[in-house]
Amino acid sequence: MTYEFEQEFWLKTDGSGSFEVTAPPWIWNVVKNVGQATNLDATVNDQALTALFNDRAILNPRVTRGSRNGRSNLTVTGDFSNVNALVGTKAFPDLAIGLRTEGERMRLFGVWRRPPFTGTAQGDESGTMAIRFHIPSEVFAHRNASLGLERGNVLSWTQDLKSGVAGAPIDFGATIGTTRVLSALFGAWGLPVLLGIAVVAFLLFLFSRRGRKRRRSRGSDSQSGRTEDSDFLNYDPGSGTK
Repeated sequence: MTYEFEQEFWLKTDGSGSFEVTAPPWIWNVVKNVGQATNLDATVNDQALTALFNDRAILNPRVTRGSRNGRSNLTVTGDFSNVNALVGTKAFPDLAIGLRTEGERMRLFGVWRRPPFTGTAQGDESGTMAIRFHIPSEVFAHRNASLGLERGNVLSWTQDLKSGVAGAPIDFGATIGTTRVLSALFGAWGLPVLLGIAVVAFLLFLFSRRGRKRRRSRGSDSQSGRTEDSDFLNYDPGSGTK
């Protein structure tokens, strides 16, 4: 599904990860307070977005231009060492997010809401907006994700863009595991796999040992006076023997 305004996060179990924010210029003004509403083309640009994401909580921010549904947009991608540290930054004034360890599980929770004091630009409000998370571990529960659990590890919370611009919040949350999916799979399947490899190696060793014994046995037979093989090899078809 294509969203007019999307904030997407790839999380790791240690709280680090990466993000991608995509929106048309007028949404950058209305939600993130970038540029001037009366002069979007000149003021919502690469330089303005680079300055917005210039924060010690954000690593390697990159700005690209593109289009969705025939409308121009700007995308910012970057990394973070602690998703909790994004709260209160200039880049995410619209997002409160928390990731907490609770026993053997982790709790992801937060809310998206348009800040009260932002730009006043206007645009096409007919699209859909989304907050999306790529979860690194098992998802035990989620708080009304719009499409449920997608592709095994993606959770999305969506609403129509008009409601979002009007100030309607998106409340999100999930309970997830503390172990990466690949690590969990290895823990569950690793021991049986290793045992299987050990059994195959042992069988190959036995077969190899039997083969060496047979070769040594044949060698000793030839040295003990057996002549069948030598007679065959020394046979002269031109000798006239019948």
